[in-house]
Amino acid sequence: MNKHSDQFYTVEVGDSKFTILKRYQNLKPIGSGAQGIVCAANDVLTNENVAIKKLSRPFQNVTHAKRAYREFVLMKLVNHKNIIGLLNAFTPQKSFDEFQDVYLVMELMDANLCQVIQMDLDHERMSYLLYQMLCGIKHLHSAGIIHRDLKPSNIVVKSDCTLKILDFGLARTAGTSFMMTPYVVTRYYRAPEVILGMGYKENVDIWSVGCIMGEMIRGGVMFPGTDHIDQWNKIIEQLGTPSQEFMQRLQPTVRNYVENRPRYAGYPIDKLFPDVLFPTDSVEHPGLKACKARDVLSKMLVVDPEKRISVDEALMHPYINVWYDEAEVNGPSPSAYNHAVDDKDHTVEQWKELIYKEVMDYETVGQQRENAMHNHKQGSQGGVSAKS
Repeated sequence: MNKHSDQFYTVEVGDSKFTILKRYQNLKPIGSGAQGIVCAANDVLTNENVAIKKLSRPFQNVTHAKRAYREFVLMKLVNHKNIIGLLNAFTPQKSFDEFQDVYLVMELMDANLCQVIQMDLDHERMSYLLYQMLCGIKHLHSAGIIHRDLKPSNIVVKSDCTLKILDFGLARTAGTSFMMTPYVVTRYYRAPEVILGMGYKENVDIWSVGCIMGEMIRGGVMFPGTDHIDQWNKIIEQLGTPSQEFMQRLQPTVRNYVENRPRYAGYPIDKLFPDVLFPTDSVEHPGLKACKARDVLSKMLVVDPEKRISVDEALMHPYINVWYDEAEVNGPSPSAYNHAVDDKDHTVEQWKELIYKEVMDYETVGQQRENAMHNHKQGSQGGVSAKS
């Protein structure tokens, strides 16, 4: 594929330069994170609004490179309406030697969940958001991806109440390594088994959903710890000290610490979430009322993962399953993610090659994919109704 510089133009965004394909116009910065700057833009080819994320020099160190590679590979892999989709990917540089930047083009959403949590949501909207979160999580799990780091800032929502998960969480090997960036990492939504460095299984993600739901009801963060230790204290103060049987599964040093904390009885769920906090019961759906919401919460916010509800059980709960749709819950599985990527120790130069190859591959098949999507879109425009 021959790249002519006339396909690209450069625009300044804040203190960064975006060199992007001419089809993307009217850039406006909408956020920045540990991985780069994100802009909203108009795609003049499809006349749709998109989000463009610039990964600047994603291979400046091994941590960044691995993360960028993983994100890119996963975005190409998954295909579910509750997980953000990759629409395009490109680099303006013409050769491997010059290669520096990767641009990922994604669907643009209206707001992240942090903004939505501040609103007074009725049961319909709240349970529909939770249902979609669970569908997205289930899809990731079916590809062998356990997220472990779901949080409101990485979940985006459209005005019609449709929801998408924006990222893929912690790589298996990234539990301990931290990003070398000035960004403060939010740990409020991480499960006890992640905080305490235990093994984990799929329902580690249910804890995060419980924290998010609790925050929707309370209007404030459930467990706002300043660090792991403070985080643990906030959890046990509210939910109570876990059983001896749980303690026995901890590594000795952690166990020693946890067992020597003051013991807390915790509060019953109706004290943590009294009736006054809930929206009025739904007339339309008998399952959507305070007692059912509280029941599903009490099964998600369980410190011991052995006693915590699973994703499938949560999807069947009366508070959630009013939206149950077979095609959404059990959509076609993504191809399984090859975890060897998470475990590989490449040099920065090797990561650079891997990322470059992925971008080149994408650009080759991108055109075919785009044509296919365009044709599919033409065929499926009829009768889109918003669930909200």
